Amino acid sequence: MRLFVKTVICIGMAAGPLIVLADDAQKINAGERVYNNYCFTCHGENLVSSGQTFDLRRLRADERPRFNNSVLNGKGQMPPWKGVLSDQDIDYLWAFIRANTSMK
Repeated sequence: MRLFVKTVICIGMAAGPLIVLADDAQKINAGERVYNNYCFTCHGENLVSSGQTFDLRRLRADERPRFNNSVLNGKGQMPPWKGVLSDQDIDYLWAFIRANTSMK
């Protein structure tokens, strides 16, 4: 009986990270859709900037507040997306950018 409990716990622990990774993948895919619908025209296909706009791949993990502020309120020539993008859209977008950033 004791062996059975240990086996179940090990299987449960092993499956845990897979669930998190699947959830992350869904967020990243949703973020890519948001990016392609709203951002790529200025920020480049696959986050590759032409140099005319900020290279989103340079965003660091600790710059989430800066990112949120820029997306919601606009910055420079970038329009505000408040009322257009939901908080969930912005979370997805952040997940996509962080998954593809050079400075993780």
